[in-house]
Amino acid sequence: MKSFRKELWFDTTTRRAFLNITGEVNQCLRESGIEEGMLLCNAMHITASVFINDNEAGLHRDFEKWLEKLAPEKPYSQYDHNGYEDNADAHLKRSIMGREVVVAITKGKLDFGPWEQIFYGEFDGKRKKRVLVKIIGE
Repeated sequence: MKSFRKELWFDTTTRRAFLNITGEVNQCLRESGIEEGMLLCNAMHITASVFINDNEAGLHRDFEKWLEKLAPEKPYSQYDHNGYEDNADAHLKRSIMGREVVVAITKGKLDFGPWEQIFYGEFDGKRKKRVLVKIIGE
């Protein structure tokens, strides 16, 4: 069995963003040379997420509105966590959107359903953060 590991780095210019990282993950799969196996892709920061969904701008705006209703950024004083930092909402948003995805690899391709793509969700941006891609298989 072969194993491949690579870190992807992202630095958003906004506090919150959704980035389609399917291309970068596919590049990792090509580099790995693995044809059959499993791919894990996870955020390495507690205020960011990796998830699978549709690449549709309206849906991403809906995510933003929905998450802001569930865990509003302001007022900062509403959260016990906020003191040294002001990012309690980002921790909660990450908990909702999830940490990682696992995708089957079949015949050297990500084995997606229709419209599925991989996204990086940033909830406390404006600094470099990394995503881990780990692939195992043959």
